[in-house]
Amino acid sequence: MKSVLCFGDSNTYGLKPDGSGRFDKTERWTGVLSEMLGHQNYEVIEEGLVGRTTVFEDSTRQGRNGSKLLPILLESHGPVDTVVVMLGTNDCKAVYNASPKLIARGAEILLRQIRDNNSAAKILLLSPIHLGDAVWKEEFDPEFDEKSVITSKELKAVFAKLAEEFDCMFLAASDVAKPSETDQEHLDEKGHLALANAIYKKLVAA
Repeated sequence: MKSVLCFGDSNTYGLKPDGSGRFDKTERWTGVLSEMLGHQNYEVIEEGLVGRTTVFEDSTRQGRNGSKLLPILLESHGPVDTVVVMLGTNDCKAVYNASPKLIARGAEILLRQIRDNNSAAKILLLSPIHLGDAVWKEEFDPEFDEKSVITSKELKAVFAKLAEEFDCMFLAASDVAKPSETDQEHLDEKGHLALANAIYKKLVAA
């Protein structure tokens, strides 16, 4: 059986846009992907965490720095055949004031950690969905600002270049899904299904 480790933030965890909790396993993209790949042939390992970043520390929540946890997960679940990485949204928060290139540097650290753990593992790097144009407003998520929206839209190009440098698979989640109008930030059920379909096609073609 092949293993697929899905490492991401709240859009991998499956946080509902209306704040009412988490989508069921059959609704979030990781669960849909698991059904598509087939339980007898693939084990899809869900490792999504609300607020997770590539390398930045969250002063209000512990364990959000992805680079500090990924090596542990790779070891505890290893050997992992494929790693799907989708991070970068939380790196766009105003408090980090990070440029797209700096966020890509954070993603690069994660890719190096995967290669150091298992050079034979396949990697699918995703640039995240865009933030909604109004996400920074008080009624949505004021941890972001107007610059955050612009930065989120610039991640596709720098992540695509990074994937090319590391000779790994790439998918822009923003090409197939968008944030819910409800919170301008998270995938709805339709978005989860679309993303699962796109990831499935990438993995089966690899």
